Amino acid sequence: MDADVIIIGGGLVGSTLALALARHDVTSIVVDSADLDTTITAAFDGRASAVASASGRMLRALGLGDILDTHGCAIRAIRVTDAAHPQFLHFDAGEGNDPLGTMVENRHLRIGLLNAVRDCGQVTLLAPVTVASLVRDDHAATLTLTDGRVFRAALVVACDGRRSATREAAGIPIAQFHYPHAALITMVTHSVPHFNVACELFYPQGPLALLPMVDSDDGRPRTAIVWTVDGKHMAAAKKLGPKQLAAEIAARCDGTLGDIEVIAPQAVWPLGYHHAARYTDNRLLLLGDSAHGIHPIAGQGLNMGFRDVAAAAEVLTNAARTGLDLGSPDVLAQISAWRRFDNSLVCAVTDGLNRLFALPGAVPSRVRRIGLSAVERLPPLKRFFMNQARGETGKLPALLKGELV
Repeated sequence: MDADVIIIGGGLVGSTLALALARHDVTSIVVDSADLDTTITAAFDGRASAVASASGRMLRALGLGDILDTHGCAIRAIRVTDAAHPQFLHFDAGEGNDPLGTMVENRHLRIGLLNAVRDCGQVTLLAPVTVASLVRDDHAATLTLTDGRVFRAALVVACDGRRSATREAAGIPIAQFHYPHAALITMVTHSVPHFNVACELFYPQGPLALLPMVDSDDGRPRTAIVWTVDGKHMAAAKKLGPKQLAAEIAARCDGTLGDIEVIAPQAVWPLGYHHAARYTDNRLLLLGDSAHGIHPIAGQGLNMGFRDVAAAAEVLTNAARTGLDLGSPDVLAQISAWRRFDNSLVCAVTDGLNRLFALPGAVPSRVRRIGLSAVERLPPLKRFFMNQARGETGKLPALLKGELV
């Protein structure tokens, strides 16, 4: 074998998996069709992610804590409202506790991961390359590139995104649908400090998320915006000028941020849901967006992928230490069973929340506000949602506790 594992896709999930395996002496070959140096530029991806506290502990265990410390903004509280109504549901990390999460620009995560992968002797990074064929039999997985190079491993892990070519070639079906909305993403500075509070304002037309970021270079408070707009208005949303966009955001957040200035071009992304019918095939494992994709309503998409990585790394590490075949059905079944319930629960909750808050009218609005008030007054239920936000539900792999396997 040329490596223990072949990872198709060198994005956030694929690179993290490679590093997690390397820390436990499991070797990997990472292949990607993209020139990864282009993915770390500011122009490539203006998105930011809320790294849940459990995911943050994994990154620190892998030696990537400097990304969070240097470029991240701790989320100390989350406030949820029905539109701009004064009644809200408030989640607070509490004094002396880990933050609920850390906001960080995706490009900083990509830069840190790419540098770490390149410096890791147990990871071979091949990018940009094109896969010519992938043959999986009872003995090994054989990957052939269009340049003629051939690599063999016990297991292939697909981390190649929502439109995973690896998943499609394996014939793994997915349940999917498209939301009638799009996500407008941008960055703003503002006159009122965010105090490390993330706000989710739910409107029937779609939620507006205000996500605290580290201050701009000139010291002004900065916030990432994820605004869900009607899909019919995608084209118009892309054409909004900075002043028009700032005025639209200000009108919807009811003065929360004070005077707003848009400091980044807006990107508009169509929204959809998908979940693979199964995560495994012969010597194949799906992780991250290749296995599932959800509405960004709760900022859990990347964290689901990170939790996939932590579980997969633990099972594969234990299998390698005991001399098991990493691609055997029994090993892959352990990973699938560990992750299936959690992913299904998060998919159901995020989709349900989106549909609930999208119902128009005074009666649904009143019901929502009663529901928010009930959660605020019921500590066990509130604790459940806080644990979901932290990524701390169910049996946690060692990496999500900040420990190596």
